[in-house]
Amino acid sequence: MAKSGFAKEHLRSFIERIERLEEERAALSADIREVYSEAKGQGFDNKIMRQVVRMRKLDKADLQEQEAMLDLYLSALGMRS
Repeated sequence: MAKSGFAKEHLRSFIERIERLEEERAALSADIREVYSEAKGQGFDNKIMRQVVRMRKLDKADLQEQEAMLDLYLSALGMRS
């Protein structure tokens, strides 16, 4: 019985932690949307900003590889000279 009670409390603790983190994530997502909205209001392109954010997460080698592949694909499609 004691072991069962411990498992229940342990499970409850995990669930409550997850719920708090979900709330924090929702709040952060709202904050990020607000920043993008503010930037858009000042004339910045959100789609490009999101792309820049994704690219900045890459290490230099991965970024260079991605840029080279994009250039190759665009050239193959006649979109770059």
